[in-house]
Amino acid sequence: MLDSPLLPWIAFNAAVLVALAIDLGAFSSNRKLSVKEAVARSAVWVSLALIFAAGVFYFQGHLAGVEFITGYLVEYSLSIDNIFVIVLIFSYFDIKEEYQHRVLFWGILGALVMRGAMIAAGAALFNRFEWITYVFGAFLVITGIRMGMGGDKHIDPGANPVLRLIRRIVPVYNDYHGEHFFVRAPDETGVRRRMATPLFVVLVLIETMDLVFAVDSIPAVFAVTRVPFLVYTSNIAAILGLRSLYFLLSGAVSKLRYLSIGLAFILVFVGLKMLTSHWYDFPTLASLGVIVVILGTAAAASIYVDKREAA
Repeated sequence: MLDSPLLPWIAFNAAVLVALAIDLGAFSSNRKLSVKEAVARSAVWVSLALIFAAGVFYFQGHLAGVEFITGYLVEYSLSIDNIFVIVLIFSYFDIKEEYQHRVLFWGILGALVMRGAMIAAGAALFNRFEWITYVFGAFLVITGIRMGMGGDKHIDPGANPVLRLIRRIVPVYNDYHGEHFFVRAPDETGVRRRMATPLFVVLVLIETMDLVFAVDSIPAVFAVTRVPFLVYTSNIAAILGLRSLYFLLSGAVSKLRYLSIGLAFILVFVGLKMLTSHWYDFPTLASLGVIVVILGTAAAASIYVDKREAA
């Protein structure tokens, strides 16, 4: 790995393609995963991430291993807020459960490409402009404060400007056509033409929202490590398990009432870490501990209050 810098990139991406072919191809079906299946698949993705982390520890050292795990945990936790928006979009457009897997399939593939491009651009910016650290740090602090105050909760998919743009550029068919994104159908003049189905509109909206969330999460991982390979692999490892995590948490996201507050504290923490990095290098292992404590406290508080209200 140290002798050939391209080798880890090639090996990791090859493993990602194989994993996607198995999980999203061979073993997928047009139905919603049961909770038991979602737990099993989520456990598999987390286990694969931990196996890769062990490889990072072995080949690149203790610091790199801790940075990978911390970046992975940051990205994985922020993905839960992404799931809240996906649930909202599916509900708004009344997407049947048997078609949700297809949207998530292509949504994850698109997210992998976009994340890779954004991480490459971010690495170039950090290497060229030192002051960009403070810009991203301030951005994360402001985003975290806004999230903690509930500024990201009022989301109306129907008012999304991307939706209006799609309808202007691509003719959209009024009805769903199974799991297809496009269909040949007569337009208002009676001429048969290729038209996008509402399922394609949903896919584009989910890709757009993932891009918005990536603007928060990628700088947050750069606050943990500046090594592009670790930023990329921790991001992709978290995104790969998003589909299983969706089916696991889609019915429970509303019960995790304090999750957004916990995520807000994480964004503020990593933002402050970036802003003060010139004067104080906060230990990566300590950062991992802070993030674990914040997530654990938010989850425990949510469960406690939910059980208390139920009682």
